[in-house]
Amino acid sequence: MKLSPVELRHKLHQNPELSFHEFETTKILINSIKSLTNSSALKIHTPYKTGLLVEYTVNTGKYILFRADIDALPIKEENNVQFKSKNEFMHACGHDVHTSILFSLLRKVLEKEIDKNILFLFQPAEESGGGAMEFYGTKIFSKFNIASAFALHVTDEYPEGIIASTKGVLFASSLEVNIDFHGISAHVAFPAEGKNAFNALRLFLDYVDKLPKDISQPIVFGAGKILSGEVRNIIPGHARLEGTIRGLSGKKVSDFYNSLVNILYGIEKTTGVKIKIGKGSNYPEVIVNPKLYEKVVPALSKKFKFIDCGYKMTGEDFGFISHKYPSFMFWLGTSKGEKHGLHNPKFLPGDEAIAIGQSAFMELLNQF
Repeated sequence: MKLSPVELRHKLHQNPELSFHEFETTKILINSIKSLTNSSALKIHTPYKTGLLVEYTVNTGKYILFRADIDALPIKEENNVQFKSKNEFMHACGHDVHTSILFSLLRKVLEKEIDKNILFLFQPAEESGGGAMEFYGTKIFSKFNIASAFALHVTDEYPEGIIASTKGVLFASSLEVNIDFHGISAHVAFPAEGKNAFNALRLFLDYVDKLPKDISQPIVFGAGKILSGEVRNIIPGHARLEGTIRGLSGKKVSDFYNSLVNILYGIEKTTGVKIKIGKGSNYPEVIVNPKLYEKVVPALSKKFKFIDCGYKMTGEDFGFISHKYPSFMFWLGTSKGEKHGLHNPKFLPGDEAIAIGQSAFMELLNQF
């Protein structure tokens, strides 16, 4: 069954899947690509359990890589649209739009029979687990001489059609952090008989807030999830914090992580609560190659309003790819007045973003 890019977006949005579980999403994409006219000019690679790499080879030259992410988030949608999510998950970061843009570009390349070698990466697990690194680890990319890589991210921070990027660091390096505090439960009437794990966690957050801040090297530590306690009259014997560190370089993030370890060591000694800290997904910063920036921005600026937005503390798995190949990534504005922000249950770029994103990608392709 042939799907238009908009129809594909709607189907994906209705059936979101979490990181490393994008099995139906992968099938939908494969079937949609195979249904395209001239699809025989493509070769579909599935070296990983989810996601796919589509090869378009027409000569012996180098390859240009375009990437989209395909996973969703464990967020329940609050939009009332005909193509609303059918499950408890949601494409609350616009990955359904990214995927449809890349599909639209692939379709346009086939229609125009573009005389350039192109790779279309539909990447799994951008949100969690480091899907770019996992996919790269299959060694599929070693088969191709990749000259440059491109990606975009939709956002309602900017009005529809705005393109924003910068030289150097565009998105921060990010590291997921999990901290478990193991104390001893006790009745609140007899606090001396226990070791309050939640108080140890609270003490940790107080210490973190007092760390000196270097304005020239911004670091963000956010605790997005805290779990502790079972009933109101029992001192918690366990507490867990799930957070993230963001910085402009992997080294700065690593240094800050080590400072957290030192703080936790002191709290453990003071409170007697046993503490274990562990690392989750670790994404390098997204680097926009200065030469690519100078090459493509003048062309983009002729067709779109372009903003040099400077760095953002957003984390993005494309950072891994940007450290392997000269890369250019950009924000694509989608707002028509609304501003919900990414990872929000009401975030919903319009379908018009698909054609705009495809047009931007074509402008990039025309530069090579």
